[in-house]
Amino acid sequence: MPVRSQASLSLNWALMAAGLVDRLQVTIFPVISGRTGTSPILGGAGDFDLELLESRTLDGHTQELVYRPTRR
Repeated sequence: MPVRSQASLSLNWALMAAGLVDRLQVTIFPVISGRTGTSPILGGAGDFDLELLESRTLDGHTQELVYRPTRR
């Protein structure tokens, strides 16, 4: 059963560090946040290689990417 986590970055980091994540879905919204975008979303999570499994465009702008993470 897939688990979707959108709220707790520390939970996401812990699950990835433990090797319990087999798919990572990234949704890219075409917005530039030059004043508010000061912190990386997965900062401090460690290094992972990402294998692209799926991609699709949702509304002509927003991209949904699904990756398989592998810890370095």
